[in-house]
Amino acid sequence: MRAFAVADVRAAEEAVRAQLPEGMLMTRAAEGLAEVAMARLGRHGSRVVVLAGPGDNGGDALYAAAALAGDDLNVLAVLTGPAEHQGGLEAATGAGVVIEEWRDGPAGDAVTGALADADLVIDGILGIGGRPGLPEHLRNLPDLIGGDAFVLAVDLPSGCDPAGLVRSDSIYADETVTFSLAKPVHLMPVSEPAVGMLTVVDIDVPDPDAIAVQRFSHQDVASLWPVPGPDDDKYSRGVLGVVAGGEHYTGAPVMAVTAAVTVGVGMVRYVGPDAPTHLLRQLVPEAVFGEGRVQAWAIGSGLVVDDASSEQLRVAAEAIASDLPVLLDAGGLDLIEGPRHAPTLLTPHAGELLRLAKRLDIRAQDGATIDERLMQLQPTVVAGLVADRLDATVLLKGSITSVVSPGASELPTYTQADGPTWLATAGAGDALAGICGALLAGGLPPQLAGAVGALVHGVAADQANPGGPVRALDVAHQAGRAVAHLLSLPQE
Repeated sequence: MRAFAVADVRAAEEAVRAQLPEGMLMTRAAEGLAEVAMARLGRHGSRVVVLAGPGDNGGDALYAAAALAGDDLNVLAVLTGPAEHQGGLEAATGAGVVIEEWRDGPAGDAVTGALADADLVIDGILGIGGRPGLPEHLRNLPDLIGGDAFVLAVDLPSGCDPAGLVRSDSIYADETVTFSLAKPVHLMPVSEPAVGMLTVVDIDVPDPDAIAVQRFSHQDVASLWPVPGPDDDKYSRGVLGVVAGGEHYTGAPVMAVTAAVTVGVGMVRYVGPDAPTHLLRQLVPEAVFGEGRVQAWAIGSGLVVDDASSEQLRVAAEAIASDLPVLLDAGGLDLIEGPRHAPTLLTPHAGELLRLAKRLDIRAQDGATIDERLMQLQPTVVAGLVADRLDATVLLKGSITSVVSPGASELPTYTQADGPTWLATAGAGDALAGICGALLAGGLPPQLAGAVGALVHGVAADQANPGGPVRALDVAHQAGRAVAHLLSLPQE
């Protein structure tokens, strides 16, 4: 899936609009929206409320209302802005749609009653030109929509940031219908939960050249995974060095090394103290212990700098100073001080990212200190600031994982949402570090190692115990079977 920046979408639409009869592009969009609305109503719903703002989204919604009114449905259109799309309003009134207004202040009884009883609510209040957040008089709108209503958003749920960068109050849709091109709002972590199911209606607008956000499908893995050939050996397939854990955190190395071995890295070299080394000798006999030739490093899972062995700290420092690809996770993030000028993948969760930004005194673009509130409202923005400062790729873990590259790279942001919510468990991040580290050792650049690794990690978690809780060690063991499954999928 590919999403495109709002400015690029507008330019692509304008180029097509200039070649068509006036209003044709909106007609295509409205017809597609009406078709989806009818499919969702099915045979069991007849009460429709259309919320129409002043822009093209409001016009799409009003034209769709006109089309629905011809099917013996009870359709009410509510005008929510200071103005409305005149062509859409004329079509709706001509079709017999009842019109109400809610332009400011509290909603009237007719509107509140209709929203409470609606079978389908079409949200056409704000479009991709809107600002994050709902208009003041509509702040309580989500609370007025009945629990049984199916909410269908036009282009995006009103209130969401079109760029998907700022978390804001919004309508939460069951489904969002957009036209020809997905936008960042549909795939970014702070906004995608409000989007619901995404339906893209083709209105013949071509893709722009630059991709803003990209998400890999399961079928993409076969073309991205480093599958060995008949002439490969363990060294050409990639050797991953792992510096992880300690005497008090012995589980993290087990997760990371197990996952790396399971997904098919050529070899793993582990550097660590006695307790985790003894465990790994028993649980992962394929691992090799001590320093030696490697193609990439995974450093930091379960590592506490103050308790790390002198050998671990020395090896980690030498790795960070080298020109080899390095993944830094958890405690390893405490070891980086500036850009490496070599492939670097950071894999923090939100708390670790905030701590790293504070330690390096990374500031927002307006000079403000990065704090918990900014981290909560704009997590991928913070990830981008850290990526720029360190010239590193940042994989920000979450229910929707984002992989953010330095701005100068002009690479898209990758987001993946393949894992179950059960994956939020201790040790899961260590397994992810092992998978991504194996991909770095196999030759993938950090951006792809992060995105593909997150995809495999999520699929493995889902397969380990479908529909139920999962252990991180089960995810690590399942990861190889997940790769095999993904490689076997037919190509589209």
